[in-house]
Amino acid sequence: MKLALIRAKYDPFGGAERFLNSAADALVAQGARPTIVTRAWPQSADAGIAHQIVNPRYFTSASRDRGFAHAACELLQTERFDLVQSYERLACCDVFHAVDGVHAEWLAQRRRVQTPMQKFGVRINPHHRYVLDAERRMYASSKLKAVICISQMVKRDVIKHYGVAADKLHVIYGSIDTDAFHPRLRDEHRLATKKQLGISADAPVAIYVGSGFERKGVRGFLQAAAKVNDLHAIVVGKDKNTTRYQAFANSLGLKDRAHFTGALADVRPYYAASDVFVMPSLYEPFGLVFAEAMACGLPVVASAQSGAADWIEHGVDSFVVDALDTAAIAKSVQAALADPGMGTRARAKVMPFTQAATGAQYAALYRQLLA
Repeated sequence: MKLALIRAKYDPFGGAERFLNSAADALVAQGARPTIVTRAWPQSADAGIAHQIVNPRYFTSASRDRGFAHAACELLQTERFDLVQSYERLACCDVFHAVDGVHAEWLAQRRRVQTPMQKFGVRINPHHRYVLDAERRMYASSKLKAVICISQMVKRDVIKHYGVAADKLHVIYGSIDTDAFHPRLRDEHRLATKKQLGISADAPVAIYVGSGFERKGVRGFLQAAAKVNDLHAIVVGKDKNTTRYQAFANSLGLKDRAHFTGALADVRPYYAASDVFVMPSLYEPFGLVFAEAMACGLPVVASAQSGAADWIEHGVDSFVVDALDTAAIAKSVQAALADPGMGTRARAKVMPFTQAATGAQYAALYRQLLA
């Protein structure tokens, strides 16, 4: 059984690719031979994974995406696959895995914080226009057999914007390694990591993890942190405007309490140093970092625009608030700090989402599609 998995930019350690890798493992367990079709194969990727390079020349982001889509669909005409599962918006795929959510909804949420000029810029931006058109054509394609949604939120957004029949939409969550992400990390790393960052042993700590600070709500995180006495805020991730966010933190009086680490190969010691995880994203299809933090015994503060809200019972194991309500974010952080049992309940919530359970869901869907 030959199957194609299409991802233009493959990062073996990326959040979206963790969903892809789970699907690939499930396919292999079914006796399939998946091939990843991509623009480039990174040196850090597993050399044993079959892959094909499709990388036509381009000059803009829109021509890059359009060229890859055209070349990938041409490849599928010359090399036959039993099933084609895409992570890009292609009208030639059998299955779309919506790891990046719904672009139309992301733009709608983004407009909440944009000026009129910024909104106009998005409307005329060739890249956004291409993605919206590709998304529309894919969901209207008669070839599309199924959509794998990584949260109930994504499923709702697909129906809302494109009217896809509910029986085509299958919610399969990501898996979490609850042994690698575990509360015992606090005993191993908490004091050393706090010392490294210059945080006193008894100071409360909130952590954010993610790249792309505008979409994932770093501004709101810092504003909320400034409202909580003595709270230290750790920002893990990269962004081209990091210096601007550091200056913003200083303007809020967080000069000695905001810690920007950049991107990290292993964030677990920083979860261990923290008491609560906060990521008030404008739009987050799921966010496996929420699951990692919960597995480490941290209550989380998520936005209502995050797919991870599916896993949260507000006020019991974590909190769900509006992404722009910094007062509610701060209040939730204070409530989490005041309830030492909340982290235990948060970990219990993610325990069922094992790799075996996720693999079984993928396997059942593939058997159905290939029957």
